[in-house]
Amino acid sequence: MKACAAQVIAFGRPLDAIICNAGIMALPKLNLQHGYELQFFTNHVGHFILVTSLLDQLADDGRVVMVSSAAHNGAPSAGIQFDNLDCKRGYNPWANYGQSKLANLLFANQLAKRFAGTAKTANSLHPGVIHTNLTRSMNPVARVGLSLGAPLVLKSIPEGAATQCYLAAHPDVAGVSGKYFADCNESRTSAHGRDEAMAEKLWDVSEKIVAEVT
Repeated sequence: MKACAAQVIAFGRPLDAIICNAGIMALPKLNLQHGYELQFFTNHVGHFILVTSLLDQLADDGRVVMVSSAAHNGAPSAGIQFDNLDCKRGYNPWANYGQSKLANLLFANQLAKRFAGTAKTANSLHPGVIHTNLTRSMNPVARVGLSLGAPLVLKSIPEGAATQCYLAAHPDVAGVSGKYFADCNESRTSAHGRDEAMAEKLWDVSEKIVAEVT
């Protein structure tokens, strides 16, 4: 992410928007990166590094858009497990995915708080369940079932991109910040998604992780 940010900075042009849309989902076995569970590290820490490295390049009215998910509702009951980011107390593919998506949401909220007093904004969203290769790590039988049912139950890629594009470019949401959207409308998060103390702690922990690994 540092190398990516360096290349963007080298262009020397302000960024109107940063859309964070990369991710992995429901890895069947525990994988670690730098000692941290891989979904959390990829889906949250990677985006944290990218965005914070590019904040000086963000236009005065620039927008940061974090692709979270309704799966944040499936995070562990206590929210972000700050004392178990290495999963030594156990790993669950979907709960850990939900934790990473909750982290995306909280990061956007905390960034919006830091943007207060400026025209810059940060929001998060649920894109919907989309027919992409994000399911590549799922059980093969479930993956085939989803593929067969895709035309009926899953969004197309353009449909899945709609809300993030709306937040990144539409004039109706200029100045809207710290919100969570689904289907191009403001939506409600879990209680953890509205936890300001957890968002602040996540920022502090993320900074410490970045200092360790970069």
